[in-house]
Amino acid sequence: MSYENGWAALNLEMTKRVAMEEFDADRHWSLVSAVTGIRVDENSPPALQRQASTAFIKAWNYDLSLGACIHVQDLGSIRTDMGHGVYEQGGSDLTAIGEPFFKTVEQAMAFDPLESLPRLDKQALIRRFQEARDGTLAYCGGDTVPTTGTYITLLTGFIYMFGWEMLLEVMGTDADRFGDQLNRYRQWMQQYYDALAESDVQVIYSHDDIVWSAGAFCHPDFYRKYIFPNLKKLYEPVIAAGKKIIFLSDGDYTEFFDDLVATGAHGFFMEPYCDLALFAEKHGKNKVFIGNCDTRVLLKNDKAEIKAMVQRVMSIGKKHPGFIFGCTNMIPHNTPIDAAIYYHECYLASCTR
Repeated sequence: MSYENGWAALNLEMTKRVAMEEFDADRHWSLVSAVTGIRVDENSPPALQRQASTAFIKAWNYDLSLGACIHVQDLGSIRTDMGHGVYEQGGSDLTAIGEPFFKTVEQAMAFDPLESLPRLDKQALIRRFQEARDGTLAYCGGDTVPTTGTYITLLTGFIYMFGWEMLLEVMGTDADRFGDQLNRYRQWMQQYYDALAESDVQVIYSHDDIVWSAGAFCHPDFYRKYIFPNLKKLYEPVIAAGKKIIFLSDGDYTEFFDDLVATGAHGFFMEPYCDLALFAEKHGKNKVFIGNCDTRVLLKNDKAEIKAMVQRVMSIGKKHPGFIFGCTNMIPHNTPIDAAIYYHECYLASCTR
């Protein structure tokens, strides 16, 4: 009944079991093997990995699966390779820092996203979103609420195109000129949200890293002039079509809770930096909110701390119908297996309302 449970939570209906979602636990191969009994690792055939991941998701009873199909590839060649540290088991994702696409601030500031990025066929986009949603549903075993959407929604697009150093230099040189570039990028991104509005995708994943772990990295006025109005414009056709939007950002966006709620998004994915209790107090009756468990606690593998973390999060969220439990800074492959299993046992022990 995971699909029904997840859908009820998204519709702010109180369920007997607190809904849950997780990121990346289904690719922690040692954990997957321990839970499912299927012997699998990073070198296993993709078909076996998929079989094992699906079995794990069913065993842990995921109610919601969050993911996007619009990534950096849609930017074409206009992107800066910022490199990547080791995250995947086996280290296959390690890459060195590449050259920036824009070599000078002047080049970056002259960039017009609306003119330079590709325009796409709406019907092709609709099919792409629907196929991605169907693929997620199949991967999860057919009994989890699937999502799809955009990863490079607004500011994240510029992080990938400019790179962090160039982005900050451009913003510091002429914030309003960069704000106009954001406006133009939103107009380009609108083609995706218009297609989502006309698709039969019901739950949309909208990722945008607008803050750091320490909070905002530019003046709040900039966010309120350029970030939140553009998110609201993106979401308008989707909301008018009766669909639900889950907003995700890494870091601490506590100071912007009210601004993000005003964009019209239905739900909010919160890393442990965010003040879950404050959001629940202000918006818990009317909005979905997800996660807040911390993978760093799992990495320490202290059972008392794990139990206390789960109890803290449940004590805040459990009384609200739209709360969805999860470890929102992921469960990577270096998480101790017994810590992850105990974490899930603590969830099961406290998830009944």
